[in-house]
Amino acid sequence: MKKIGFVGFGEVNTPVDVIIRKCSLAKEQLEAEGLELVSVFPVADDYEEKDITKAVDALAKEPFDALILCIAGWIPTHAVIKVAEHYRHLPVVLWGLCGWYEDDGRLVTTADQAGTTGLRKTLADLGYRFKYVYDIIGKPSGAKKVAQYCRAAIAASELRHAKAGMMGYRDMNLYGTLFDGASLKKVIGPEIESFEMLEVAQRYEKFTDAEKEEVINKYMSQWKFLKEPNREAQMRAAGYYLAVRDICRERGYESISLKDVDGMKKLLGYPPAPIFMLLSDVDHLSTVPENDALGEITQLMLRHLTGQCAAYLEFYEFFEDRVLAGVPDFVPAEIVDGEVTVMPAAFGELSEGILNVSKVKPGELTMCRLAYADGEYYLHMVKGTGVAPRRWEECGWTQPAPQLPGLEVILEDVEDFADKVACQHYFIAYGDHTGALRDLCSILGIKII
Repeated sequence: MKKIGFVGFGEVNTPVDVIIRKCSLAKEQLEAEGLELVSVFPVADDYEEKDITKAVDALAKEPFDALILCIAGWIPTHAVIKVAEHYRHLPVVLWGLCGWYEDDGRLVTTADQAGTTGLRKTLADLGYRFKYVYDIIGKPSGAKKVAQYCRAAIAASELRHAKAGMMGYRDMNLYGTLFDGASLKKVIGPEIESFEMLEVAQRYEKFTDAEKEEVINKYMSQWKFLKEPNREAQMRAAGYYLAVRDICRERGYESISLKDVDGMKKLLGYPPAPIFMLLSDVDHLSTVPENDALGEITQLMLRHLTGQCAAYLEFYEFFEDRVLAGVPDFVPAEIVDGEVTVMPAAFGELSEGILNVSKVKPGELTMCRLAYADGEYYLHMVKGTGVAPRRWEECGWTQPAPQLPGLEVILEDVEDFADKVACQHYFIAYGDHTGALRDLCSILGIKII
């Protein structure tokens, strides 16, 4: 678990037991939210700056990904900055605690917000990346907001060294799936490493029938087949899965995209849906087809923030209050409602493959996509409610056409969403993660629309 720095401040003339009591409670609340802290308090503005030295020395003993400046009472600005300046490169939370009411109704305050209001503009003027949180007497603690920002800081730190894999590049000559490697590294951090389909084909030849049979018997046998599967199709899926899996393991990829239409389907004659399913369900990789580079980065952002796989959906129809979002190939088991259900199927001139026709879990969700325009990154995100879709099919499938996996996502403003939509692929995480995404993007310097 990544750690967070925590320093509790209070002015030298405030009773020290009060500052300790307030900081101890704040620390306990953060730990209850799942944070592991490197903590030091109380820190006062003593003339000889012994407390400041103590705090700096204590924090230097362990690394951490963000710093919480917990203001438990009035504190001169310099005392806080002399500690914080050692960690200007990290995201910071300025957290002001609050006073309390005595039994006779008297409000007692240690002037916490005198301390935070003296600091807020100072932090901004000095160029800190920070979030300002203040408590209100009688209301829930700001610990949840503080913890949310700290988790976003941890995600940002992890993204700095994350890696995604991509077989080939620019499937179907699409524009919306391209990326600029240098700016991506500078702003967000991950590397997208590409490898050739030839490497997959060469590795495929090295796996024995027994190794492929093991994949079929151990994993693919758990799928519910609506029709008797073609054994050769299963063997090819298992072999290509093993080839891509080994590349991902060797190179530490957390997300993977394959050249789909102009690659696996056209040149190897095999739709890669079951390969993606196995990579997601067995190896817990985030998966998206068609060389969707910024789609992979969106997945990494959501994954590190929420722990979910960040499955992709693409749009088929817009309605007045909702969008029909589905996939023509696969969904991870993590988002399946019920059994993972598959069937042999062919689309247009493509050869028969294994198509996922599972139902997708309904519920509140956050749908988003990272995009790049005019030298800047931005995240388009919306909150919606996914419901089971009406009966529908994509024209071109062998009849009777399959009901593809999908959701009707009810949105507050479909027209506004359509005006800002950035690609055919968007990514979902169940629950409302808009606040956490805002925190992450503020840390990374990414605009949200």
